[in-house]
Amino acid sequence: MKYFLLLALAFTACTHPTSTEHTDTNPWLLVEDPDTGQTGYRDDNGETVIPTGKYAMCLTDTFRTHAVVLLHNDGKWVVIDRQENVLYEVFPYDNGPDYPSEGLFRIVQNGKIGYADADTYAVVIEPQFDCAYPFENGKAKVSQQCQTIKDGEHSVWESDTWQYIDKEGKISAY
Repeated sequence: MKYFLLLALAFTACTHPTSTEHTDTNPWLLVEDPDTGQTGYRDDNGETVIPTGKYAMCLTDTFRTHAVVLLHNDGKWVVIDRQENVLYEVFPYDNGPDYPSEGLFRIVQNGKIGYADADTYAVVIEPQFDCAYPFENGKAKVSQQCQTIKDGEHSVWESDTWQYIDKEGKISAY
């Protein structure tokens, strides 16, 4: 009986993952349906892991741990993990997701803007700003009180409380 319990425990430990995190580090590759132009992902064996058309657009060409995709239902660019959990929204810029600047790109959560690492997708500076520009020369111009003013087809941000933030999240006066 004792040996049966040990075998049962060993079998259970080997067949039931203890985490929901996907441990496969083989990259998924972006594929495009030549007839429809829709995108998805396949694994290194050629098997479909995310069918074409599931997302309005897949942007990341090599999906290792995270990818940027465009959602059908609300047209938002988001970062997903390998289980397709939405981690956060990418700040929209110029009809697409924000461009990385100095290794960081802007993200949005609950209407506030923060920054994530362009290589790891980890949140570096929690979303807390109403307005936040890309990093330039190690700093970004931010405000927790600003207004968006329409200027034709474009918009501009105005604030009396601009500050600068460095990549560690330290804020200094404008």
